[in-house]
Amino acid sequence: MLFLVTRPEPESTKLKSLIEELGHEAVVEPLMEAELLPEAIDDLHGVTALIATSRNALRALSQSSYLHDALAIPLFAVGQGTAELARELGFERIAVGPGSVSGFAAAIAGTLDPADGLILHLAGDALAGDLAGELQELGFRVLQPVVYRMKAAEALSEGTREAIGEGAIDGVVLMSPRTARIYAGLIKRHGLTDAAAEMVHVCLSDAVARSLAPLGDVPVEVADTPTQNAMLEVIQRVGDQLDN
Repeated sequence: MLFLVTRPEPESTKLKSLIEELGHEAVVEPLMEAELLPEAIDDLHGVTALIATSRNALRALSQSSYLHDALAIPLFAVGQGTAELARELGFERIAVGPGSVSGFAAAIAGTLDPADGLILHLAGDALAGDLAGELQELGFRVLQPVVYRMKAAEALSEGTREAIGEGAIDGVVLMSPRTARIYAGLIKRHGLTDAAAEMVHVCLSDAVARSLAPLGDVPVEVADTPTQNAMLEVIQRVGDQLDN
């Protein structure tokens, strides 16, 4: 079975390798590219906790002159993947969240006291949910500099368009609502809506699946939890079903 992996790099190539380890094939078509903005991190004075809801936030921090100071501050990572990169950078005090922004504010509030000080959320230009707003409602002071931007692909590559049109791709891996919206828009722009209806769309969450609505009734499989391991379980199950 051949899967189309739509994650930004370098996660896309890593996920491709994991899919191949399951015995399936995969091709990479990143639908977003990260532009890091380390200069947006200009002061850590008074910051008593950091929040990273993306590995790209930590990549931006890694290029900042404030990285050394940041490593001494407790970090809340949205999920295991972000926490893994944080450890590689040298963070030692890491709390791992639920894997998505949903419920993350409550998890943070269960550990911190609003009186402890300022929280710095290393954010992207497009946010899933209002984490800062939820924390502020709980009495926390939150700064939210934009430390990276995600630039959307303007077209699918010629090879990917041909593969979809010819029915060579069996499944599409979608890890975020924004990626799914970009994918749906490009499929329609390239006149591939009918072909998309023949592919299984493996989605990280219900929110990702809902973002495919412009394509109509396309086959969808949603991971039980918003984690890469859960996505790989779905990919394995879907691949085995189609191979049989």
